[in-house]
Amino acid sequence: MQDLSLRDAAPVGVFDSGLGGLSVVSAIRRRLPHEALIYIADSRYAPYGEKTDTFIRARSLALAEWLVQQGAKALVVACNTATTHAIADLRERLAVPIIGVEPGIKPAVQASASKVVGVLATAATLRSDKLQQLLAAHGQACRFICQPGHGLVEQIEQGAADGAVVDTLLAQYLTPMVDAGADTLVLGSTHYAWLMPAIRRRFGDRLRLIETAAAIAQRVAQQLEQHGLAAPPRAGEAPMALCSTALSEDLRTPLARLAQDMLPPEGRVVGIEVGGAD
Repeated sequence: MQDLSLRDAAPVGVFDSGLGGLSVVSAIRRRLPHEALIYIADSRYAPYGEKTDTFIRARSLALAEWLVQQGAKALVVACNTATTHAIADLRERLAVPIIGVEPGIKPAVQASASKVVGVLATAATLRSDKLQQLLAAHGQACRFICQPGHGLVEQIEQGAADGAVVDTLLAQYLTPMVDAGADTLVLGSTHYAWLMPAIRRRFGDRLRLIETAAAIAQRVAQQLEQHGLAAPPRAGEAPMALCSTALSEDLRTPLARLAQDMLPPEGRVVGIEVGGAD
């Protein structure tokens, strides 16, 4: 087990299928700079959106248990797909506060003037009972155009949140929404937060983008206070460890590149093995 440099504080554990949850880590870091963090990108098995429900639950449990073994005092499931398919099981099995993520359907409805809202999410998130319930709850007030973002997570995992392939996919997925009157887009995967510059460059202000990282960070703060787990103030930022299940250092490079502003000069992404992939 590598030294993750978190001996002086119980960390908040965060996991995602890959790089996407780093957008949530960034928001937590801004909101709670005194909280130690440990993040796992399960890049070896990304994306989850094309996996079976059974696989998603198994990986989520394996990652969550590993984080608890490292001393995590609370967990953030920074993956919409894992949240919708596994969070109930995690809460039954683990005795720490667990915060999930979900697409921002309600704020999108509130923000939309046309009452036509696009939802870009993984296939697994779109088929989940949780999202279907959210859509049904707001279906009287708004029309939703749902689109699976096939191929986008794979591009982001390669460090390509921009470029010709991403532009082509975004045009294919989002242009029909805009043509149908959508003025608001729900980014239903934490990975898609990294696409915001590309979306804005192509569509300008025709789409208001809804992502939930700041709201998740606020929820983490509330849960830590509620459970008496909040870290005391400290001078400077608390330590942070970034881990990846990618098998080679080259495959961990995109995560390191995205995280370069969060890591100290000597910081690096640590490769780890986490079981439960069967």
